[in-house]
Amino acid sequence: MELMVRDVALADAQAVAGILNPIIEARVHTAFDETISLERERDYIVKFPSRGVWKVALEASDNRVVGFQVLEPFGPYTRAFDHVGTLGTYVDLQLRRRGIAKVLFAATFEAARQKGYAKIFTFVRADNPAALATYRAHGFIVVGTARKHCNIDGRYIDEILIEKALDEE
Repeated sequence: MELMVRDVALADAQAVAGILNPIIEARVHTAFDETISLERERDYIVKFPSRGVWKVALEASDNRVVGFQVLEPFGPYTRAFDHVGTLGTYVDLQLRRRGIAKVLFAATFEAARQKGYAKIFTFVRADNPAALATYRAHGFIVVGTARKHCNIDGRYIDEILIEKALDEE
């Protein structure tokens, strides 16, 4: 699979929701618990913070969006966290293990450095070992566990806290 990566565009809203909603509906990969409407996704893209990084991966042969990463400022209520971003990674459920995350991580890390980020922090559901392995393969380390951190369908799930220092590479 030949891939290209670029910044998200408003026209990507349908494709982004089309990737995200099956992940949400699977009930095992994310802490999102409600599917996203096209209108809500468009609004999110329009209002995305200027310091954020939102990359989409496209299948080169047909320009189809096959995955995306969203990095947003952590704790925008204070400048003390200006160097920290939070990250979410989403790949089409039918296209996993084809290098999509790999190209997204490379592009997101570079863009994050250019925007002044020195650290990325995020959570991974404890019952999602494949996601944790992917993040660890890209240099993230485990820094803790948040017990009973999310509640999906009445079931509490721990989340693994992970981080990556961008300025140590």
